[in-house]
Amino acid sequence: MILDLQNICKSYGEGKYAVPILHDVCFQVEKGEYVSVMGPSGSGKSTLMNIIGCLDVPTSGTFTLDGHEIEKCSQDELSEIRNKTIGFVFQNFNLLPRETALENVALPMLYGKVGRKERLERAARALESVGLSERMDFYPTQLSGGQKQRVAIARAMVMNPPLLLADEPTGALDSASGVQVMELFQELNRQGVTIVMITHDPDVAAMAGRQVMIKDGVLKANHMKNQRVGDLID
Repeated sequence: MILDLQNICKSYGEGKYAVPILHDVCFQVEKGEYVSVMGPSGSGKSTLMNIIGCLDVPTSGTFTLDGHEIEKCSQDELSEIRNKTIGFVFQNFNLLPRETALENVALPMLYGKVGRKERLERAARALESVGLSERMDFYPTQLSGGQKQRVAIARAMVMNPPLLLADEPTGALDSASGVQVMELFQELNRQGVTIVMITHDPDVAAMAGRQVMIKDGVLKANHMKNQRVGDLID
């Protein structure tokens, strides 16, 4: 098991001013699974993603990620976990505008203390794997939305993390680009990458092998029939 959240609660504020966001969430993901978490705005799904991504800490409960007891980890240990264990893909790409596609993809390896030559070689291979070998020297402003997201996916996977965490990865894309991104996710999953995807789109959520719903901070199973990627453009 790569992900195990038990009785996770999250509130913001203290005492009578505390605002509860997550309520007793239990969530487990096996290695190699592809799971979507679906919910409306304000449901708590972004808060849940931040906790899974070690970007925030729960108010109570326990969280084990790839064998690490997260509540016992130091800040330095959490930084290393984020760098080596989790690949992040965001709705708005989060690319550095003054860096080329190649330099953006190489960035996690800089934090991981990989040598420059190896960084550039691995970044080039990662961009080739997402079909952007001819766009390596392009800046984000020279790329389409779909190309930016493929750069972001290459960056997320360049450290070979076992877990890919995606937050609304098709939210800023047109339908055709969204299909390309979902096909990439399915291929990564076939290669053994565990994927947890946050989305509000039922068609995108249905691409995953398992779907769960979150509403008002409560997580529950949802049984949606899987669909073909091509159904997204019907």
